[in-house]
Amino acid sequence: MFKVESYSENREKNYDLLIKQLKALIEDEKNAIANFSNASALLNQFLDRVNWVGFYLMEDGELVLGPFQGLPACVRIALGKGVCGTAAAKRETVRVEDVHLFPGHIACDAASESEIVVPIVKDGTLVGVLDIDSPEKNRFDELDQQKLEQFVDVLVQYI
Repeated sequence: MFKVESYSENREKNYDLLIKQLKALIEDEKNAIANFSNASALLNQFLDRVNWVGFYLMEDGELVLGPFQGLPACVRIALGKGVCGTAAAKRETVRVEDVHLFPGHIACDAASESEIVVPIVKDGTLVGVLDIDSPEKNRFDELDQQKLEQFVDVLVQYI
């Protein structure tokens, strides 16, 4: 059962609490879409200075829009295109300080200035990506990357 808990001033502890909350939300649910939905809502509630949080899921060789929080978004992204497609193709997290300087950036929300995309891989298969945008340049740092990768590692156990 999910319980809203207060976050402290310590970002690392806050992320640890977030990951604990994710597990509590999804550990008894087998439906992947329900778990992606709750994960995007939880991240949107937890993260500050973001304008889009969600998932693109692999379907027929491309990324297709999945559960998200934010403005309507691009529906399909080819592998290797934009930040999401690049992270998916490389199977590596891509952190972009200024999306306007990223070659081939796909602008779904004109307010986005920075972005982090974490690939979701289960048993060697690319499932999709976690995509988070911010209206602030250089919003995401190494701690965000490390903890969001841990967040995805927990999520993968329940999809």
